[in-house]
Amino acid sequence: MPQSLDDLSHALIDAALKAGAQAADAVAIRGQSVIVDMRGGTLEQAERAEGTDIGLRVLIGGRQANVSASDTRPETIEALATRAVAMAREAPEDPYAGLAAPEELARDWDLAALELCDPAAEPAPDALMQMAQEAEAAALRVTGVSQVQSASAAYSHNAAHIAASNGFSGGYARTDTGLSCVAIGGSGAGMERDYDADSRVFASDLRGAEEIGRIAGERTVERLNARRPRTGAYPVLFDERVASSLIGHLLAAASGASVARGSSWLMNRLGEQVLPDALSLLEDPHRPRATGSRPFDAEGLPTAPRAIVENGRLMGWTLDLANARKLGMRSTGNASRGTSAPPSPATWNVALTQGAQSCENLIREMGTGLMVTSMIGATINPNTGDYSRGAAGFWVENGEIAYPVNECTIAGSLPEMLRTVIPANDARPHLSRVVPSLLVEGLTLAGE
Repeated sequence: MPQSLDDLSHALIDAALKAGAQAADAVAIRGQSVIVDMRGGTLEQAERAEGTDIGLRVLIGGRQANVSASDTRPETIEALATRAVAMAREAPEDPYAGLAAPEELARDWDLAALELCDPAAEPAPDALMQMAQEAEAAALRVTGVSQVQSASAAYSHNAAHIAASNGFSGGYARTDTGLSCVAIGGSGAGMERDYDADSRVFASDLRGAEEIGRIAGERTVERLNARRPRTGAYPVLFDERVASSLIGHLLAAASGASVARGSSWLMNRLGEQVLPDALSLLEDPHRPRATGSRPFDAEGLPTAPRAIVENGRLMGWTLDLANARKLGMRSTGNASRGTSAPPSPATWNVALTQGAQSCENLIREMGTGLMVTSMIGATINPNTGDYSRGAAGFWVENGEIAYPVNECTIAGSLPEMLRTVIPANDARPHLSRVVPSLLVEGLTLAGE
């Protein structure tokens, strides 16, 4: 039985071609993870998972089919390929489906430079338990915290290999170590909760457990005795923890899949202003120790830095091969896939230009308004960009935080919001989305 992911992916390709496929690509993923949850100083849950998953896409003319399994025996691979070919013969024609041309493929890459995989040994379960215990204890030491909902530590190691009948073959491994703490304060209908968390490719970069627990507790206490804010039109400051969601909406609208479907408010706006002149949104898939880094995409194309927005103007869509062909363009090397579906476009690491002011200075400048620290639900019209979300955070009076607020809704137009955002300088540089706090003028706030 093939053991390596390289062997597995090539075995899938060979089986598909033998079964009658004209072209095929395959992915093999092997992962292991450990998750530890602590509550009340005792172990509430410990889970370890290991497994290998395989996915195969076959193409016959303009028809394609995708199949997946977690059984890697040779007879399963053969049956999987036979089934995929039979499905492809019955599938509707898609003139845009197909593999990359050999000359488009990534040829050389430097995995070591990306630092995707921590060379340190997997942490022992006892070490993860201690991290979670320390975070919980630190949260409970904060006056006003009544309990800790959860304190969790986790580690994962995942490896993937992609192969295709066009000659591409490549793979890499990725690690992640994370710690989170959710604290609760108050009682009855006045209970509030908040959290802090950190996740890193290299465990040595992780913030301390005591700090994470303490900040979770302090954030929770700050939210006690919240009230509903006044209804009206006010400036809204999106805290750095939630500001990336605004940029996420922009990225979703710039997806080639949305544009090709005709369901994007950015349709026909290439080259137009979508952010203030001073702001750019840059993608860098080669940033070391970042979760969005990768040497090639899921179709074997090389990844490369690019400007999604430059000096406020929209420079291009996020494209895989199929959507690029639909739009008469070239792929940007942004294909992503798992085992159970064909490739689709996705962004890697992105960073928005930071401002010159601190978040505290923006609060002073906004006068009276809302600082949002958490959001729930979302009503985003993909065609118009109409925006409405539930929010909680802090009311600002005369440039100072006055009291916590909850149970309110903010609404506006995404195109207008993004064209006028004012960034702070507080983005965390290790995240895959490096976005600072963002001030937006004149949103509609529904409160009391």
